[in-house]
Amino acid sequence: MSDFTPDRLPTRLAPFASAPRCWIAFSGGLDSTVLLSAAAEVRARLPGELLAVHIDHGLQPGSGDWAAHCAGVCQALSIPIHIERLSPAGPSPGESLEAWAREARYRVFRRLLGPGEILLTAHHQDDQAETLLLALLRGSGVHGLAAMPFSAPLGSGYLVRPLLEWSRGSLAEQARRRGLVWIEDPSNGVTTLDRNYLRQEVLPRLRARWPAVSATLSRSASHVAEAAGLVDRLADAALAEARGARPGSLSVPALEGLDRPLRKAVFRLWLRREGFVVSDARHLDRILDELLPARADANPVVGWPGCEVRRYRREVFALRPLPDPPSSSLRIDWRLGEGVSVLALPSGLGCLEWRPEPEGARMGRDIQVRFGQTSLSCQRSPTAHRRSLKKLFQEAGVPVWLRPYLPMLFLDETLIAIAGVGACLGGTPAPGAAALSWSGHSWERVAPEFGSEIRIRCLDTPP
Repeated sequence: MSDFTPDRLPTRLAPFASAPRCWIAFSGGLDSTVLLSAAAEVRARLPGELLAVHIDHGLQPGSGDWAAHCAGVCQALSIPIHIERLSPAGPSPGESLEAWAREARYRVFRRLLGPGEILLTAHHQDDQAETLLLALLRGSGVHGLAAMPFSAPLGSGYLVRPLLEWSRGSLAEQARRRGLVWIEDPSNGVTTLDRNYLRQEVLPRLRARWPAVSATLSRSASHVAEAAGLVDRLADAALAEARGARPGSLSVPALEGLDRPLRKAVFRLWLRREGFVVSDARHLDRILDELLPARADANPVVGWPGCEVRRYRREVFALRPLPDPPSSSLRIDWRLGEGVSVLALPSGLGCLEWRPEPEGARMGRDIQVRFGQTSLSCQRSPTAHRRSLKKLFQEAGVPVWLRPYLPMLFLDETLIAIAGVGACLGGTPAPGAAALSWSGHSWERVAPEFGSEIRIRCLDTPP
């Protein structure tokens, strides 16, 4: 492979010629400085508008100066830059700093990318070799050993690594030749971090014996990536047959009809497509050995950071971790008049919207929103028998783990409606009705498979 030059970029990005924007992940280090400089030189031949994004992790005392440096470089090159400063919370106990920083970065990238836009990162051949070695040392499967692909979906757009064919030495030579100035991150010399240890201690020794080690390991990663693609194609066909009745779910009987290796491959592919970090082997074995064979009336869950896999009846769901449910003692007063009324709910559960229909529902008084009142009963219509909420939840297919989050509407002490289930008769019904909507982006994040909006009919009652 010849040395890297800016002229190679347009060819590498030809598959994304229709991208409306081309973002550069710009840390200010050597690699991303070479990429940014090269992109600026050939910007007229790159897809869409050229922009940069810098993530200030706040982990180094001088990180603010680094952000200012990046802003100055972009200004000199006439490239707009977006600078994002992360929360100072840092990793949670037991979470690695590297993993936290990476996830925080990619959270920003996913939010930033618009439909069809591309984000270029400056990962190179040596990074690929390090990634493969780390995957081997962690006992990863074929997808981990495939290391970093040239491109992959990211948010509404794509992550692209155009420099994977070139070594860091080639990029350093390009930087020196062009007189570029970059930031040296002092944490790169901290060998307590796994990747730095490989870079500083292990790979130099391997390279002394096998000079082409980075290129060879990168080639092996490409071979494994081809094998991973074959596994995915097999899993894709099985996944299509294993879909559950609800959007995003899997069917337990269909999964039970697959042999164990294929079942694992289906779960990994499903989790990736649902936007989750794939679990390690231990959690995946728990899903297969504990969650799938659980009793139909059980409430099993297998969770890891960012994901919870749950079962309800004969279906399996992958969800973002649920927030703490609202307290059963919580009382939220809501005044309903003749017009539209919107109430924000706690715990990120979205909002309720009351919209009177043309025939006119004249509530004209306060109602109350509560949660977790599961010992009550409800009569759905004048001809229906009064049923316990547990029975109604079961009939409506509301999983046990979602029931504490359902908003329940009370008029005085009488239950008149349960969002996601329906209306209850509260005394003598009067003419008129209204549509009650329960919606919100937060609810979609918690459980998209149960719908982002549930409309129920609330009969008006006398004042």
